This record gives sequence, C-alpha cells and structure tokens, in this order.
Amino acid sequence: MKRNGNKKSLRSILWLVLLHCAFSSAWAGVYQHGTVVRMRMADCLPERHGFMSTFGGRADAAGPEGCPEYTLVSDKVVYIIVGRSSDQLVPLSDEVDFRLHNNELALRIDDAKHESKFDIREMILRSESQPCWKGMSW
Repeated sequence: MKRNGNKKSLRSILWLVLLHCAFSSAWAGVYQHGTVVRMRMADCLPERHGFMSTFGGRADAAGPEGCPEYTLVSDKVVYIIVGRSSDQLVPLSDEVDFRLHNNELALRIDDAKHESKFDIREMILRSESQPCWKGMSW
C-alpha cells in the first residue's frame, strides 16, 4: 500500500519538475536580438481584418506623411517592418530585442516595459558570405 502511494507522489513531483523546466526554457528564449540599419517613410500597410474595414472603403488613418519602414537585421533573417503610425520611431544602429507574434513583430527597445508592434512587409534570409545590407538596393 505504501509503495503505491510513493509512486504517485514521485510521479506528481516528476510532472511538476518537467512542467517547470518546460515553461522556464520557453520564456527564456522568446526574444531574438537584431540591429536597425535603415529607416525611411513609406506607405502604410492596409488593415487586413474586420468586416467593416473590408466593405467600408479605405480610411487613410496615417495621413499624407506615411508610416516608418525599418530594416531590422538579425543573425539569420533581415526583416522589413512597417509601423502603424508616423510616431513609431526606433533609433538607428541600436540593438533591439524582438519576437514574432501573431503575424507581426513585437519590438522592445532598451529593456522597455512595453513592446511596439510592427507589421512585417518582407523577410529575407541572410547569406553567410557577406553582410546582408551590402547587396540590398537603397
């Protein structure tokens, strides 16, 4: 009888240790690091969701100035990301932390408490032989 109770408690302890290890490793590796190497003002991406936005016509919320477009270089991929408004500014040559979340890129600058959300316009796989921004047309 005691032997069966020991197996159950040992099994529950092992499950707790396994869950703890799984969640701690998942949260530790969420963010990637990259460097912002280019910024320009470009057209904003249209909203992709919602019945009213689809059938209600095009609303130009960003205005004539457009939205900032950034080139973010990570160790394996180059991302071209677009802000949702003209006031989403990111300093150039800064190392930033980012993660991919729900078809968008969440960017964190200088250990800030909040993230800025950017739409991904383009993703380019980096070649190993040369820095990726040397082959891009500016």
